[in-house]
Amino acid sequence: MYPRVVLTVLVGVLSSSAAHANEGMWQPHQLEQHSQELKKLGFELETSNLTDLAAYPMGAVVSLGGCTASFVSPEGLAVTNHHCARGSIQFNSTPEANYLRDGFLAPTRGDELPAAPGSRIYLTEALSDVTERVLKAIGPKTTGRERFRIIEERQKAIVAECEAAPGYRCEVRSFHNGKSFYLEKKLEIRDVRLVYAPADMVGRYGGDVDNWQWPRHTGDFSFYRAYVSPTGEPADYDEKNVPYKPRLHLTIEPRGVYEGDFVMVAGYPGRTQRYRLQEEISNAFERLRPWSQKFITEMIQVAEAATETDEDARIKYMQLIAILNNVEKNFRGSIEGAERMGLVELRGKENEAFQAWLSAPERREKYGDVVAELRELVAREAVSAKRDRLLRLVSYGTWMEPTARSLYRWAKERAKPDAEREVGYQERDMAKAMQRLKSMERRYDASVEPKLVALAMREYAALPEEGRIPAWDRALGVGKGEYNAAAVEKRVASMIARSRLGDVKTRLALFKASTKELEASKDPFMKLAVAAYDRMIELEEAKKAQIGESLEIRARYMTALLAFNEAQGRPIYADANGTLRISFGVVMGSMPKDGLMYDAFTTLDGIEAKHTGKDPFDVPEEQLRLIADRDHGPYYHPLYQDVPVNFLCTLDITGGNSGSPVLNAQGNLVGLAFDGTYEGIISDWAFDAENARTIAVDVRYMLWVMSKLDGATQLLEEMGVADFKRLARRGRD
Repeated sequence: MYPRVVLTVLVGVLSSSAAHANEGMWQPHQLEQHSQELKKLGFELETSNLTDLAAYPMGAVVSLGGCTASFVSPEGLAVTNHHCARGSIQFNSTPEANYLRDGFLAPTRGDELPAAPGSRIYLTEALSDVTERVLKAIGPKTTGRERFRIIEERQKAIVAECEAAPGYRCEVRSFHNGKSFYLEKKLEIRDVRLVYAPADMVGRYGGDVDNWQWPRHTGDFSFYRAYVSPTGEPADYDEKNVPYKPRLHLTIEPRGVYEGDFVMVAGYPGRTQRYRLQEEISNAFERLRPWSQKFITEMIQVAEAATETDEDARIKYMQLIAILNNVEKNFRGSIEGAERMGLVELRGKENEAFQAWLSAPERREKYGDVVAELRELVAREAVSAKRDRLLRLVSYGTWMEPTARSLYRWAKERAKPDAEREVGYQERDMAKAMQRLKSMERRYDASVEPKLVALAMREYAALPEEGRIPAWDRALGVGKGEYNAAAVEKRVASMIARSRLGDVKTRLALFKASTKELEASKDPFMKLAVAAYDRMIELEEAKKAQIGESLEIRARYMTALLAFNEAQGRPIYADANGTLRISFGVVMGSMPKDGLMYDAFTTLDGIEAKHTGKDPFDVPEEQLRLIADRDHGPYYHPLYQDVPVNFLCTLDITGGNSGSPVLNAQGNLVGLAFDGTYEGIISDWAFDAENARTIAVDVRYMLWVMSKLDGATQLLEEMGVADFKRLARRGRD
């Protein structure tokens, strides 16, 4: 039982005026306007430390292209979440060397393993506003398709200009749905290696059962290292490469944080949708998300059943299953959250207030009837929404058809000048495409694929005529109203038996083949890709026209909505879009419902209490012994009389923030963000200030596991935290 003083502190914090989560994922340049608020919460650095990407701590925060990480040593060592590195752990695992089960620690630099193909570390060096260049000369009469073409051409030109400097990856990102555009210039480190990952029993403790839940006891951390050529330039993997020397790396604060302390997070949140119309909310939570949640649940069941008796296949699909479980629970939680908040009705009232504000003559003259225009567009977008999501899920969960489709598209695009190629098929994208072909080797199994395809085709067979692909109907026997799971599975298995795409050398060779060579191929999946190509392009062109129209209408809508929000004194920030953002708040628990209180911290005692000896609550024997012996080392929290494992804070994050460093008032690392609470999932759509909480792994638990359990002494020394006597503390400084 926790000492009474802990509960006293917690109740005091929760009853304070700061008991709400701090809304806003801010672009670095926006932090100047929050200087006073930052100081009030306890931030001790200058605001310029956050607006300057070359300053501490911003210069140490990096993207993994889907997760966040940060440099923590002068030798290119980078820390991120275990679940962010899990793809690399899985890729290197075999039944004989199962690093998912046993963990991995490289004894020397020479033993560090290449990360999964396509792994990257991106360091953002500059963010610049290029709105005028992107939108110049686009007029009110420009069609949707033409608007899309112009914007795409200008984005490609700006990117090409930026990437003229070797070693950089540049992107032009849309903010506020096309209202503004920013150029990201990122150093692209291509040689990434796995250094250390605790066993799944630590890094994924609680598994899908505890996902999005509190209390949580997960050691969700792992380490990569960035490598470059001997002369210091980004380079592909080579044994002669050397560790990258970052200009900045984070200082580890082994004393951690306490309730009420200021914290902030810098990272790359993926996507939020907080400015959507009532009609979009209704379509998402009453139709599209319930369907997606059910379908994903079935995908998980199919993949689990198909790999139950085959250990190698199980290892290959473990990462897919984990990701699908995360998405399914996210969808389920957001559906429940939307219902709990009455989100459809709430957004309806907000839209009504906005329209009333717009009805003033001067505003009507300025903004026109933009809400009605957007509603009409949304109604048309809803028609194709299910088909688009289904095609994405098919491409995500299966390999053979998407691989053949990609190979043929690459052959088509290579025949064009680079600047005229489709985005994603330029010279800059070739290395990543080839690495995906390689990664299939440890992500695909010929016995599992037909079952996943058969499930997807059941949903596809129910699509209306305008969403169908005739070549699929013929090849898979899934014409309108025609569906037989066993027959589809048998057809796909037969196609796989006659295909050579399951062989990595064949895939890589075909990547260099010409259009004519692929059109002459007898491979059944390649024949399907060729037959479906024209229809796929037709659907793609229709989508581009829709996107172009959407960018124009939504940009005008957002201009008006932001003016309305400013008039109401509401925070104004762009939806998350994968770019560098900063959120700030304090360490704090919550009261998600009457009679239920979430403490701010969990401890080692909770790990022992959850232990069942069975997955996902199977604690390593040595860890149980250390906990029973109360072997805390210097990582003791005097109020809880134990080592903290995870903590809650009021930071505003979403997917993509995984692995983001949680920083204290001095900008030093005190934890890693890895999840949110179930009650706050809906904040991707509407920020729930009462319930939104970020879950972070406490730096004290990370160091405890590294020192006491896994003996990662060399990494502790490299990070400057190996001197236990110097780090020990008895009470609060």
